[in-house]
Amino acid sequence: MTQPLALVLYEKILPGSQLVNRLQDLKYRVQTISDAGLLVECAEQAKPLLVLVDLESSRNNVTPAIAQLKQHPATGHLPIIAFGADKKPELQAAAKTAGVTLVVAEAAILSHLPQFLEQALVVE
Repeated sequence: MTQPLALVLYEKILPGSQLVNRLQDLKYRVQTISDAGLLVECAEQAKPLLVLVDLESSRNNVTPAIAQLKQHPATGHLPIIAFGADKKPELQAAAKTAGVTLVVAEAAILSHLPQFLEQALVVE
């Protein structure tokens, strides 16, 4: 059986690389990108099971990329887990508006990843 693919958008080495390692420990294949402008194109080509996005970026405005991903016919079904610092509630609110499935604190993403994945992948 093929391992499921997770597409991860991150810029900061920590927690990005730790998240990639944790996903691999959970038997996911992982494709990473650092440019939010490539999110829709990469998701359309790679066909991941889900997308994980770091909301904080010094060179990308991540929220519009999330909105484009959710509005695109080929990728709109993908569950998205967004994570970021608790001290930036405006980013979390914007991500919810853009259509993320789940917004979690950066501090909690690694320790509770299996539960977040299960919650995001629930089929309604």
